Amino acid sequence: MTPDSDKPTPSPGLPAAPEAGGAVVAAPQAPTEPAGAADRAADRTADRPAGRPDIPAASSPAHTAPPHRLGMQPAMIAGWSVALVALTVSILLWQRVSGMQETLARQNAESGKQAAEARAVARQADDAVRDAAARLAALDARMADMAGYRSQLQELAQSASRARDENLAVDLEAALRLAQDQSQLTGSTAPLLAALRTADRRLGRSQDPRLGVAARAVARDLERVKTATVTDTAGLLGRIDQLLRQVDDLPVANDVGRASVASRQREAAAAEPANWWGRTWAAFRAEAESLLRVSRVERPEATMLTPDQAFFVRENLKLRLQGARLGFLARQYEAARSDLSAASTALGTWFDPASRRTQTAATLLQEAMAQSKSADLPRVEDSLVALGNAASGPGSSVGNGRSN
Repeated sequence: MTPDSDKPTPSPGLPAAPEAGGAVVAAPQAPTEPAGAADRAADRTADRPAGRPDIPAASSPAHTAPPHRLGMQPAMIAGWSVALVALTVSILLWQRVSGMQETLARQNAESGKQAAEARAVARQADDAVRDAAARLAALDARMADMAGYRSQLQELAQSASRARDENLAVDLEAALRLAQDQSQLTGSTAPLLAALRTADRRLGRSQDPRLGVAARAVARDLERVKTATVTDTAGLLGRIDQLLRQVDDLPVANDVGRASVASRQREAAAAEPANWWGRTWAAFRAEAESLLRVSRVERPEATMLTPDQAFFVRENLKLRLQGARLGFLARQYEAARSDLSAASTALGTWFDPASRRTQTAATLLQEAMAQSKSADLPRVEDSLVALGNAASGPGSSVGNGRSN
């Protein structure tokens, strides 16, 4: 029902009712209905209760639809069309997304399968690499063993080929060292000369060129030992024993019981008087000069020496000379020279240098020291080094030969 349905509908063929305000509007003429239609309309009007206006039939073709219903029909059609299109698009998109998901799931499954296969292949490759590394390590160990065996075989072959010459060099080196020790112990060059002559003769018979350097070194040492001076150890020890016997008779520097050298010279120069009173006067003068003596003191510490200290000074000098003697016997020439030097210093410090006995002892000490300077025996180090190089191997012998 619309608002217009409350108004009374004019009957067909009647004039229109006036509007409010007194205006009268002419109603349009309704189209002529067929006879059957008019009878049906009259029947409906008779059946309608009184007081209700006539409502036109909706199915009557004589009446048209309201204007707002006519405007809603295109909008509804358009809305349903859009909804249909959206539904169609959604269905298509859903199908497409479903297809993409299936594709991605399939690709993911294939990728996982390929990754598993790749891991399996990598694991196999890793195992193969480990096996190869183990085999390579085993081959390296075998190669190292073979190289060691080869070097050992080469060394054995070389040692077998040069055994005779190396044994000769070793024997000669040992003989020379023994002869050198004997010469040092005995103080004679005879053992060393004999060993050098034997080595020169045996090296001359050898045909090995590696021993040529050793042969030349032995020849040089042989000539040097022949021309070396030998120390007379017996004479040197005799001089030291003579000094030991004279130590107790040496006068110290502050000895007052002896006559001065000047007075003894004057007594020797003066002629013995012929008369008795001249002899008496000479004796009285000598006694007076022994009571009073004037001399120049060179070393003040020597004048303060007591008799007990003089005893220990003599004993110290004896110990120095005994040490020098033992040093010469043991072939310790440096220690012997040091003891002789200390004895010479003590002799010049604590004993009277003007005494004839002191001068004789000093002369013997100087001779012993001069003789001990030439007491060192010659050594054959060049021959020992050359023979050692020849015995150690061919490389060192050749290198020394080139350097020489």
